[in-house]
Amino acid sequence: MSRSVLKAILLVLMRVLYHPRVEGLANIPDEGPVIVAGNHVTFIDSLFLGLVVKRQVFFIGKDEYVTGKGIKGRLMAWFFTTCGMIPVDRDGGHGGVAALMTGRRVLDEGKIFGIYPEGTRSPDGRLYRGRTGIARLALMTGAPVVPFAVIGTDKVQPGGRGMPRLAPVSLRFGAPLEFTRYEGMDRDRYVLRAVTDEVMSHVMRLSGQEYVDIYATKAKAAAA
Repeated sequence: MSRSVLKAILLVLMRVLYHPRVEGLANIPDEGPVIVAGNHVTFIDSLFLGLVVKRQVFFIGKDEYVTGKGIKGRLMAWFFTTCGMIPVDRDGGHGGVAALMTGRRVLDEGKIFGIYPEGTRSPDGRLYRGRTGIARLALMTGAPVVPFAVIGTDKVQPGGRGMPRLAPVSLRFGAPLEFTRYEGMDRDRYVLRAVTDEVMSHVMRLSGQEYVDIYATKAKAAAA
């Protein structure tokens, strides 16, 4: 009930303040496991995604978002978990495995799992090389992948910090991608790269972003 009330309130605010334009929402199946994979330009991408999709979208988030102390910490924990965030320690040595297993559990339960294949927010608004966790998840579970693009949120919250501003926002969803032809090949690195690149090519067409064939983390390190 708390999720329904919170979503209703935020949905009204979103429509009044941002009038988001949504395309292709019917591409998300009404039931069954689904992976939604898209670009990531700022912190609030997941919030907009969760509000426009009718079914609840579960996604991975840093465990620090739910471990704060005091009233503020408890409110943040309630907000993020109610919005569908599953806290995972991604900084540890087994962070990637934990995220992958969490996604598999969500999909095995017939739910929607949201993932950003770049692995982190884009440092400059361009689209970076996807990590192959998305491919492993799709091949292990057989779930279809619906590519999506969030456009304009980098203007709403530049740099992922500060109070959100008013700016036009669009979300585009592509047709579901099926990879059942690769069943049993979730450990073949060439197949994993091919599947990941196919997903990213669809995200690029939806977002209109310039593509950079290096990992975003490498670009951030070079900039630093």
